[in-house]
Amino acid sequence: MTPAQAAEMYRRAVGQFETISIRRYTGTGANRPKFDWDVAARAMDFKADELVGSIVQGDRKLVVLHEDLEDAGFPFPIQTGTNWKVVVRGKELQIKSIDDNTRRLQGVCIAYDLVVG
Repeated sequence: MTPAQAAEMYRRAVGQFETISIRRYTGTGANRPKFDWDVAARAMDFKADELVGSIVQGDRKLVVLHEDLEDAGFPFPIQTGTNWKVVVRGKELQIKSIDDNTRRLQGVCIAYDLVVG
């Protein structure tokens, strides 16, 4: 299977994508500029038995396809920190962790798993 075939498989298999925004703030202060990149993602809640360590109730996992980020002109890499957020269903959430290894094939990142809260 090629990375392109894997990306298409993810697009079909994951299903139920919704539009989210990856948001980056620049500068300082209350009115600092922000930039949004709208992409398709699969948003899922954690199950009760997955609430361990730093994962708390209300956190979500997102699957974001790499190709969608590229098409949106996103300036890689995705980062954590106070300047990087995700907007899901109108709510701005902090990016807690980024996994770009789990959904990788032949060294090519197909999708990212984000933990947000």
